[in-house]
Amino acid sequence: MSTLIASDLDRTLIYSAAALDLTMPDPRAPRLLCVEIHEHKPLSYMTEHAAALLSALKAEPGTVFVPTTTRTRKQYQRIQLPGLPAKFAICANGGQLLVDGVADRDWRRLVGARIDAECATLDEVRAHIAAVADPVWLRKERVAEDLFAYLVVERALLPDGWLEELSAWAEPRGWTVSLQGRKIYAVPRPLTKSAAVHEVARRTGAELTLAAGDSLLDADLLLAADLGWRPGHGELADAGWTAPHVGVLDERGVLAGEEIVRRFAARAAEAAASADPAGSTGADTAPDAPATA
Repeated sequence: MSTLIASDLDRTLIYSAAALDLTMPDPRAPRLLCVEIHEHKPLSYMTEHAAALLSALKAEPGTVFVPTTTRTRKQYQRIQLPGLPAKFAICANGGQLLVDGVADRDWRRLVGARIDAECATLDEVRAHIAAVADPVWLRKERVAEDLFAYLVVERALLPDGWLEELSAWAEPRGWTVSLQGRKIYAVPRPLTKSAAVHEVARRTGAELTLAAGDSLLDADLLLAADLGWRPGHGELADAGWTAPHVGVLDERGVLAGEEIVRRFAARAAEAAASADPAGSTGADTAPDAPATA
């Protein structure tokens, strides 16, 4: 059985120095591997054991590992994950599908057509945000891949009700709004990680889809997967979000990333064994098996 593994990156598999604090203090004090350098400085990490597990997982026949991120292509390409290069990668929250590192133009046109048909323009959304945002708490406003906008804010200074008002304005115009850490994302509704993952599954013929993510923008990805996991930190954890087929991990921070790769590897091995009775280990593959850590 072929298995597609779609995983969010930041605060799911890889962690910045600031995000490492999610793990500490922890008596296990894992050894870390730097997987991203930006402006000549180390930026993101995973545990050495997670790196070894991921490298082995990517080499398994019948397994397709797909990094799935809200990052732009340029931001994603700074990351050097261990193991074989990914055949497919999903960037810009599903707006860009990379095949052997090259953007698939047909997919980008399809996504753009869906957005044009169903949503207000990016220019209209940005103009509204500019009119209602306050420089007191707004630090940056950015556009990602000409697809969506995000703000970097001083969260403590954000007025009560402002986010809800922006969401109410955006919803009938086909846009969604979410707050994640210090960032507010305004994203057109058709722009989803799950749509891009479905496309990769179609192209590869994958029979089983596994997924992991920690943020509100990962909810659709987890819902679209056959099995999924979320760490013990992040916006989904803060909201108490789950689903019957989504496992809730106790681990937080970089140790959650390690545990996620371990779960991926175990489920992919079970799927391969079930397709080959001679190699079956008799492991439990019931749908509700991952519902607890």
